[in-house]
Amino acid sequence: MNRGLARQETFLSADCYSAFLDTLSESHQRFQVHVHAYCLMGNHYHLLLHTPQGNLSRAMRHINGVYTQRFNRLHGRDGPLFRGRYKAILVEADQYHLSLTRYIHRNPIETRRPLADQLEEYPWSSYPAYLNLCKSPGWLYRDFTYAALGRRDKYRGYRQFVEQGVDEEVAAFYERQRQSPFLGGEVFQEEMRSRLGEIPPEVSGVAGDGDTSVGYVTIVEVVAMVFERQADDLYKRSAPGRSGANPARAVAMWLCQDLAGMTLPEIGEVFGGVHYSAVSQAVRRIKEKVRGSAELSRLFEAARVKVSGRGL
Repeated sequence: MNRGLARQETFLSADCYSAFLDTLSESHQRFQVHVHAYCLMGNHYHLLLHTPQGNLSRAMRHINGVYTQRFNRLHGRDGPLFRGRYKAILVEADQYHLSLTRYIHRNPIETRRPLADQLEEYPWSSYPAYLNLCKSPGWLYRDFTYAALGRRDKYRGYRQFVEQGVDEEVAAFYERQRQSPFLGGEVFQEEMRSRLGEIPPEVSGVAGDGDTSVGYVTIVEVVAMVFERQADDLYKRSAPGRSGANPARAVAMWLCQDLAGMTLPEIGEVFGGVHYSAVSQAVRRIKEKVRGSAELSRLFEAARVKVSGRGL
């Protein structure tokens, strides 16, 4: 979960909500993140994620960082959007997964001023998809929740479950000023503390992020190898009128943004001191070219996989 800096709004229009959902889709594709539930509110969001590869920090860096860039571009602003990286809680799935989806989905009507008359009418959560009222995105994992519910009439059964209200135990957990990084039974919490410490880096999102990130030097080297170019060629600014002649350079910029978490000005400085707007344009153009070319798509995916493997 995360909130806007100084409680500022993080979603100002339908375009903002859609842009955030795009980042969730990308996190599933690039980091194999399983999204079990989500709810996007005016100044914060809730996500229920499973990261089989143990790469939560990298996935969240992509979600927060890329969405902030998209938000800023939509509204002509710059600077940070969220008050921090994120807050995460490690959950004992067998015992609390189902109740936690209910807590997340009930957020729009549990506020002082409800955001919808009927919960299923709120469009920016996964609840309508759980009721089969809209097409479920391919990256939304509902089956684990339905299995935990144990009802043949899963859509009607899940609606009835959610309408019962939030569990007192879960509500009390979130009302505490100082929350535990673990939500689970005593045995689970003791085991997690013995294995991970009181606040494990991968859960807190504060410490340890730098340990799993990948640097731009590695990205450039890998992209150069995949595209059969010299690494030095990727750092050089293109001659006027030939900005599209070096797709490897643009791919490296793209991966620096997505996998290294670099800002556009930082990328511009690395790649010959180009303006951040030029970086943005180069990344946008290479994305279009990758979508339209099977060969470029193959090379991009090969580079991304190799870079991700080195960064883990």
